[in-house]
Amino acid sequence: MKDQKKAETIASERLQMLAPLLAEGLDAAKARQIKWQICEQTGLSERTLRRYLAQYQANGFNGLRPKGKGARAHRETISPEIIEQAILLRREVPSRSVSQLIQILEWEGWAIPGQIKRSTLQEKLSERGYSTRPMRLYAQSGVAARRFQQKYRNRLWHSDIKFGPYLPIGPNSVKKQVYLVTFIDDATRFVLHGEFYPTLDKVIIEDCFRKAVLKYGVPEAVYFDNGKQYRTKWMTRACSKLGIRLLFAKPYSPESTGKVERFNRVVDSFLAEAALEKPQTLDKLNSLFWVWLDECYQNKPHSALGEKTSPQTAYQSDRKPLRFLDPVVVANAFLHCEERKVDKSGCINFAGQKYEVGLPFIGCTVDVVYDPADTSELTVEYQGHTPWKVKQLVIGERTGKRLALPAHLSPQPANASRLLAAASDKNQERRQQQIPAVFYRTARLGNDHSV
Repeated sequence: MKDQKKAETIASERLQMLAPLLAEGLDAAKARQIKWQICEQTGLSERTLRRYLAQYQANGFNGLRPKGKGARAHRETISPEIIEQAILLRREVPSRSVSQLIQILEWEGWAIPGQIKRSTLQEKLSERGYSTRPMRLYAQSGVAARRFQQKYRNRLWHSDIKFGPYLPIGPNSVKKQVYLVTFIDDATRFVLHGEFYPTLDKVIIEDCFRKAVLKYGVPEAVYFDNGKQYRTKWMTRACSKLGIRLLFAKPYSPESTGKVERFNRVVDSFLAEAALEKPQTLDKLNSLFWVWLDECYQNKPHSALGEKTSPQTAYQSDRKPLRFLDPVVVANAFLHCEERKVDKSGCINFAGQKYEVGLPFIGCTVDVVYDPADTSELTVEYQGHTPWKVKQLVIGERTGKRLALPAHLSPQPANASRLLAAASDKNQERRQQQIPAVFYRTARLGNDHSV
């Protein structure tokens, strides 16, 4: 069984390696380029690659399984009819386990209880290419289509966070781990900005993103994984303000962020060299990283771009114009935004302080836009109103002048009480509707006189 699992693992790796060559409509020139890239990355010869491709085209997944030396022929212990039924059951529901297949076959009368061994059926299914691994691999639609590359620069940016070394951080020089954030252009593999930061939160993403935009303009789209540092309200607001499409990778699909993951593996070589320098500050580590980035990555030929093309050359030679926005628009887009409810005094609580918003907004929920570095003044946004600035509420020793009451709320002069007038009219109406009472004593005396 161990040999079977190992063979399936090798076959899966070979199929993933061949996936770019299986795309429909691939011309000969592009196929040669992809073969060269695969051989460069894996160290295999082109002859071996052609042999794998021929074996897959002839026998499918099973053709990629390594052939064992001197393997003994296994005696057929399960009839072909039972194997065909097991294959049919697996094709109906690929997630069915071997134990479930055996149970169904026994219930339907194809085999008596205990006749089929689990290991034997698993082996027969693997020989025919119907084991769990290849079935799951085929079920993932578009294996070859997962490899993609944009045609022009700034059409799509990737970003990721990589755990870095430990450095003395803070006034007490306590050693803490630092984190590398990078933004990479999809078409050219050019690193737009990369920097090590002392904390792991959304602030480091914001800072790196802002610096990349200021240097190289605004991309058409950004593509992130599902980390909580990227799925934030701030990121949604910033991309909306800048006209950037915000895209996230599907859960449990690490191959979709392969470009930036591949760069992170290249950074491992820098970390090994930086460990010899023993940097003691974050500034020193970043200065070493930027030098290494320019000399050992940005200006070195990249296998995905061609034999002599570097990421920087590819980015600078691209004819697609860069899109820069007004600095005021960019600055506003990178501000933070949170919701607050206005209390009965016309104020909001923010960062432990009170800010005067205005009496007309009592009970309303407003958007508070602010710069994390300076919260002395906030910008308040509310639907149907022009954004306005608010400052911290200053409580002095004496009460200040009460805010002027709006004209539509001021008292209206009156000459008489409308309540009492209406009550008087209602009382008269009630008296007229009442039936006069009958006094029986008076009526009886009248009868006595008549006698």
